Amino acid sequence: MYEDIIDSMLPKITAAGMSAPEFQTILTGWQTIFRGIYGDDIYIESDSKDGVLLSLIAYAMHGGNNAAIATWNAFSPATGTGAGLASNVKINGISRKAPSNSTVDVSLVGQVGTVIRNASVRDSVGNLWDLPAEVELDIHGQAVVTATAQNAGAITALPGDVSQIATPTRGWQSVTNPEAATAGKPVETDAELRQRQALSVALPSRTVMEGLIGAIANITGVTRYKGYDNDTSETDTNGVPAHAVSIVVDGGDAEEIARIIAIKKSPGAPTFGTTTVIVKDAYDTDKSIHFFRPTKVPIYAAIKIKVLSGYTSDIGEDIKQAVSDYINTLYIGDTVYFSRLYVPAMLGNTASGKTYDLMTVSIGKDAVTMSEANITILFNESATCSPENIAIITVE
Repeated sequence: MYEDIIDSMLPKITAAGMSAPEFQTILTGWQTIFRGIYGDDIYIESDSKDGVLLSLIAYAMHGGNNAAIATWNAFSPATGTGAGLASNVKINGISRKAPSNSTVDVSLVGQVGTVIRNASVRDSVGNLWDLPAEVELDIHGQAVVTATAQNAGAITALPGDVSQIATPTRGWQSVTNPEAATAGKPVETDAELRQRQALSVALPSRTVMEGLIGAIANITGVTRYKGYDNDTSETDTNGVPAHAVSIVVDGGDAEEIARIIAIKKSPGAPTFGTTTVIVKDAYDTDKSIHFFRPTKVPIYAAIKIKVLSGYTSDIGEDIKQAVSDYINTLYIGDTVYFSRLYVPAMLGNTASGKTYDLMTVSIGKDAVTMSEANITILFNESATCSPENIAIITVE
């Protein structure tokens, strides 16, 4: 008698996926059943004992429906979350990245053939960075390796900061970091893992470039990456030579990156970049692999607002944080469009966003020459910004 009503309260699987009715629909269904059993004059509103009982029954069924939908969604990387998503991606041969320490490429100089074992270097503020277990200086008395911060967290180092030898070794003369360090990251988010899962299916792909990018994405510590393949007979607009590949990688171990490029790139195709690492092929022959570490481009902004009732300096700090967070999410080579900064600067639909009127946004590569114009970022650069780079100009 009541089969149709019960059926309307259960989850359904259709071509569009799994769905279930909302709580109020379930509660109405149970109220209909009760009235059919005890008569239309029964009082089952929320302030009655029977009404509370029906609400609890409906709540339990609603929770069971939601659990069924969550289980259904957990079987797909596109909709799974948390532990379910981490379990799903194992079929692609990947796993969620654990929190990482900061890394920085360092150039070592010394006597030819010097072997440096279990060594560390120190930056200008005293942080220690560990080198690989064993490093051998090449025929030019040089080596480029990746040093890893001993302490976890977003430890930063500007170019030239890592210049002290913490464990002196005979034949090792100097160390420096040509590029800034890549800050460590917290545990990989669901969104980041989904993006990497989508790339991972390209590992056995039919195009070499897709396979190379998929392999780079899975290297521990890599945070951002971009690949360029010049398949023409002329140097392209980015300066990549003819028939060459150029990979821009932020984070990760330089030797592992070079090894992956050497394995995955097309045979005979040259590599292009300012970071050079020598790796050995299957025949024990030295090969020079070149790639880029992205050059960090600091972005400055001046945000002019008209203060309204309720505005405080803390709200100004929130604006700075929101704008800098947006800029730091831009990818390698992404242009900084000044007009797109209006969205984070307005703080969405929050109460704080109603305490001021956003008038203008100006940006620049320094704090002096700012304008309402876009900033072009080169293919091997990435925009970066801190709240201290943003000025809030208030008018009454």
